[in-house]
Amino acid sequence: MPKRILVVDDEAAVRTLLRECFELEGFEVAEAGDASSAKALIAAGAPDLVTLDLKLGGDDGLELAREIRAICNVPIVMISGKGDTIDRVVGLELGADDYISKPFHVREVLARVKAVLRRYEGAAAAAGAGPQGSAAGGRYRFAGLVLDVPRRELTGADGAPVELTTAEFNMLAMLAARPHRVLSRDNIMDLLKGHEWSPFDRSIDSLIVRLRRKIEPVPDTPRIIKTVRGVGYVLAADVKRE
Repeated sequence: MPKRILVVDDEAAVRTLLRECFELEGFEVAEAGDASSAKALIAAGAPDLVTLDLKLGGDDGLELAREIRAICNVPIVMISGKGDTIDRVVGLELGADDYISKPFHVREVLARVKAVLRRYEGAAAAAGAGPQGSAAGGRYRFAGLVLDVPRRELTGADGAPVELTTAEFNMLAMLAARPHRVLSRDNIMDLLKGHEWSPFDRSIDSLIVRLRRKIEPVPDTPRIIKTVRGVGYVLAADVKRE
């Protein structure tokens, strides 16, 4: 089945440009010019990826990103003329998987969208594999948390659900499948397939920071996901696989 992309932009010309680019590559494309249209389309059926402009006429793209996250876990690639560093950082903190500034080249957008989709597909596969690549059980228990991979749910120590973005869930599932194993950033990127990156890319670190804020009792003093200085990260809790 072709992947479905929702293009959210208040400029019709930009939507048309992206639609033609994506459709030539075999994607199905839906368009929305404002926040309400975007939410209605997502409610009718979650797409495989959303491209989102931060400046949507009278609507706030960052607020829409928050609302999308509340509706479903879907990859978000922000495409915006707002090149301010603060907007970029806030967008990534909200769980955006990439951020592209206008003006852009359609081939770059296509390449980065494909990279995000490959990363999610690879991470989903990795989340279902144990340390030796064998099929894992459906759930992991550690540090009072319950991670249900088939249902893509995380339950906190208090029994309440913990909302994770798709990228956060995939990262946690990948780490839970490899407890007490130190993973370098190279290892993590290999396991979370498809991200074109450089040694200066800090996306892994940003993702770990966001994840710690949601699962660590004291995020500034992590006990579950620890940093191994100069190497990478390790899930330090004992994990029971069910």
